[in-house]
Amino acid sequence: MNGEKLQALARARVQELPGANLEHPFGSEWDVYKVRGKLFMLMTEVTGQPIVIIKADPQDGKALREEHDDITPGYHMNKQHWITLHPGGTLKKTLIEELVTESYLLVVENLPRANRPVDPAQFGRADR
Repeated sequence: MNGEKLQALARARVQELPGANLEHPFGSEWDVYKVRGKLFMLMTEVTGQPIVIIKADPQDGKALREEHDDITPGYHMNKQHWITLHPGGTLKKTLIEELVTESYLLVVENLPRANRPVDPAQFGRADR
């Protein structure tokens, strides 16, 4: 998958997430996605290739990094809680969408209940 497609898939999924919005607090080279003012995804090409940086549960992130060559620790972020998705490999559309959704829900879960745009226990999680 090329970088433009990787970022397009992630961007398309964000557009389906209630309360998510795009900001550029670090300049035009960084797309910063937040929900209720809290960061859950970044996109940039400052590394020389289009990448997507998202939150992940530390154990999930470790397993994903071990399973996929195209997933590395979060670029310029806490390496335990963030992962970077790189183009060029075998990442599937469904995995990208699931990871973006999970990043969003990790942030929503930590918002005060009154500020949550969705119920994180129900939204986008068919297995619960």
